[in-house]
Amino acid sequence: MEEEYGAKQIKVLKDLEAVRKTPSMYIGSTGPRGLHHLISEVVDNSIDEVLAGYCQNIKVTIHSDNSITVVDDGRGIPVAPHPVYKKSALELVMTSLHAGGKFDNKIYRVAGGLHGVGVSVVNALSEWLEAKVAREGKIWRQRYKRGKPTTKVKCIGEGSCPKNGTEISFRPDPEIFESIEFDWERVTRRLRELAFLNQGLNIEVEDERSGRRCTFAYEGGIRSFVKHLNRNREVIFDEPIYLQGEKDDVVLEVAIQYNQSFIQDIFAFVNDINT
Repeated sequence: MEEEYGAKQIKVLKDLEAVRKTPSMYIGSTGPRGLHHLISEVVDNSIDEVLAGYCQNIKVTIHSDNSITVVDDGRGIPVAPHPVYKKSALELVMTSLHAGGKFDNKIYRVAGGLHGVGVSVVNALSEWLEAKVAREGKIWRQRYKRGKPTTKVKCIGEGSCPKNGTEISFRPDPEIFESIEFDWERVTRRLRELAFLNQGLNIEVEDERSGRRCTFAYEGGIRSFVKHLNRNREVIFDEPIYLQGEKDDVVLEVAIQYNQSFIQDIFAFVNDINT
């Protein structure tokens, strides 16, 4: 019997429903690569605050149940009602694709990603997610389950938070991913790289499963990065050549250090993204 194909067979998926239906379209895969990409999406929001000059510290915690917490001391995601959509800006950012401040050049002159789907995709692909924001002396919180709000954005503390910042905690959804076991080496490799690329940034990483903990902070920036890449090679001169310039709001940094090997390694990054 031929299947009926008419108007009622046309399905329209809402933003985050589409993410859950085809997760690989947004994070590449539902294997280890996609799983670890969730951390990158949340951390990249913090890094954009670093690039804008408002964040100096980021902490990433892998909890014993493989949930993740990312905390930064940036400006904090806005929580006030949006003038057009009449709901909290925090809820819009967490539940809508293509919602965020990166599309406004006055807010973010430089950003690591402009697709605007990052943290909302993490929300959609998480069993649960909790967002906390500290702004102007108040702490705000909203909770979600598989991308849908389970609470309203509400103030849970006042006068007890001297600093601004954002805290995102989430647990990847076992219904989506092949495994939700995070790999320490894979997580720390990218975070170390980000610390090299952002001179003066302090990134702390903790793994409650094993008790491991480390801190990445490199005052030498990409000069320290080059030294790290050459750490097991015989270098021709101790200090890397370093050049920096700016033109038309584009800032360029170059670090070079020759070694005795015949292997040439060239790494290029634009707004912290490997090109």
